[in-house]
Amino acid sequence: MAKRVYLANKDLLFRSKLSAAVVAGGGEVVKDAAGCDLAVVDIEIPGAVDRIRGFVTSGTPVLAYGSHVLVDLLRAARAAGATAVPNSEVERRLLALLG
Repeated sequence: MAKRVYLANKDLLFRSKLSAAVVAGGGEVVKDAAGCDLAVVDIEIPGAVDRIRGFVTSGTPVLAYGSHVLVDLLRAARAAGATAVPNSEVERRLLALLG
């Protein structure tokens, strides 16, 4: 069964790239966060760390990503329970989590 992946991000072009990676990895992009098997969260969206905590608390794995210069936000995402990577690694890590 395909993993259901929820994408929480602000950049539509990056969303398209991540959506293509989900499909290439055999997953399915879903619009409802409640039914997802994996959440992918842009650390720059408002309330990102709180959203990460919510997913982690409910047992949903989280892949968080953001600019490599946003070290404090990446650390906060990790502290909240996410796997946090810079933008340059998110596609590779996403494919690994789907595999």
